[in-house]
Amino acid sequence: MQPNPKPARLPLNGVDTPNLMATINFVAGQPELAKFQFRAHNEWIEGTHSKTVMNGFFGAGQEQKHEKPHYADADHPAILCGADDAPTPVEWLLHGLAGCLMAGVANIAAARGIKLTRVKCSVDGDIDLRGILGISDEVRNGFQNIQVSFEIEGDAPAEKLQQLVEQSRARSAVFDVLTKGVPVTVGIKTIQ
Repeated sequence: MQPNPKPARLPLNGVDTPNLMATINFVAGQPELAKFQFRAHNEWIEGTHSKTVMNGFFGAGQEQKHEKPHYADADHPAILCGADDAPTPVEWLLHGLAGCLMAGVANIAAARGIKLTRVKCSVDGDIDLRGILGISDEVRNGFQNIQVSFEIEGDAPAEKLQQLVEQSRARSAVFDVLTKGVPVTVGIKTIQ
């Protein structure tokens, strides 16, 4: 008598679960394919307004391209001497954290067979401008505190839904960068 194979997983929560599981298994067998480099190229427009394009990246052993270029503008509100043409860079950072955690929740739920019906995430960051404005060297330039809160609903007990968020936090690349830091180098090329 042969053991029954596991039933094939179906897409769930908009996640291509069979592809997700195949990718996990494929990369586990060939760790060199896990090396990715993402890129963002930014250009100043005027004042505090700039535009970033994200089009190509390296992954799975070769150069890759998004199906289309993705653009993200950044600016400051009028109260911070900008034209308010886009979110501030620190708001994009909060968006990056929320987006990373949310993607993790969706993927982990799909992998565990949990159907989600509603998920909301709020991210708040507290910042003291005295650091950025050079008023005080004792105040850090960046966020002093970031708070994330989730509302999550699905076809699993509350404990299992909470575990989705905890696992997403544990595996989030953006959470990792924010809480553990990463070396950042800045190069300069002047053109005359």
